Amino acid sequence: MTPLAHIAALAPYGAAELGPELTSLAQNESAFPPSPRALEAARMALAEARLYPDPNWTLLRRAIAETHPLGPGEILCGAGSMELIGALATAYLGPGRRALIPAHAYPYFATAVAQTGAALDRAPEDRFTADPDALLAAVRSETTVLFLANPGNPTGTHLPPEAIRALRAALPSHVLLVLDEAYGEFADPSEGACWDLVARGDTVVLRTLSKAYALASLRAGWGLFPPEIASLLRRVLRPNTLSAPTQAAAAAALRDRAHRDRIVAETAARRESFGARLAKAGFTLPGSATNFVLAPFASATDAQSADRAIRAGGIAPRSAAGAGLPHALRITIGPEAAMDHAADILATHGGAP
Repeated sequence: MTPLAHIAALAPYGAAELGPELTSLAQNESAFPPSPRALEAARMALAEARLYPDPNWTLLRRAIAETHPLGPGEILCGAGSMELIGALATAYLGPGRRALIPAHAYPYFATAVAQTGAALDRAPEDRFTADPDALLAAVRSETTVLFLANPGNPTGTHLPPEAIRALRAALPSHVLLVLDEAYGEFADPSEGACWDLVARGDTVVLRTLSKAYALASLRAGWGLFPPEIASLLRRVLRPNTLSAPTQAAAAAALRDRAHRDRIVAETAARRESFGARLAKAGFTLPGSATNFVLAPFASATDAQSADRAIRAGGIAPRSAAGAGLPHALRITIGPEAAMDHAADILATHGGAP
């Protein structure tokens, strides 16, 4: 049996190297627990575990529409935003088509594109930040989809809404813009400054409950889609990927706005404190609007040395080599003791000038 060549060429998913003896600062998981209301809702939903979950996510879509200025008919849900990214790639990409991403984009974009057999182009970034002019210059006649994480991962940097709007206005009409706002709650106090772009019919905006809502293990994501694209994706998305406990917990978490706001505020405070310590130690950090910090070093060798030292201290960071940044480590904002210990170790190494 011979597999498709573009599938055989894929590398297996590369999870962060962790161990039971290490505190993980590698996965961008929340440093704080989810809403107690979410946990109780999931527990109650388990009583009906004999039943298949709602394939239309009715209650979850209603909760999303209630907590954001959106109509439930525009919303699709998936097992994290990753499932929705993969479905969009399946629907719009394939041999003879091209996708475009920033140079140091979220690595799963490249994986989703490769799984379709489409070609991938990368546009240069400006100081770890997606560059709209470079993206526009990289568009080809075969370019079908532009995947853009905003804020970026692993960079943490953020384009303002006006830059996104200008980019969309300048893109050819045949290019679908997919905005992955997995960290949007950390960056966007206005709660969806670019959602109205979806009404154009050529833009999709994705969100997840893994980060600001601390539900990473339940795998709940959602997106705002133009009707035509939503109809197409329903033919691609597998039914029942969101369990009933997941849907119940996600709906309850969305309605507990105060809890989410505390997570965002406390994460940001801890991030700024950690970043200030690294800056004092000589690191030049990209500004982060997420729940992690990217720490660049003078070389890949220096980054690897720092990685070994941090792991020897019982903490696991994440190399950014998979996003084309072998000289940088991505460090999730985690427990205060772990952040202090990581900062102490990094202070002995120093970052890139």
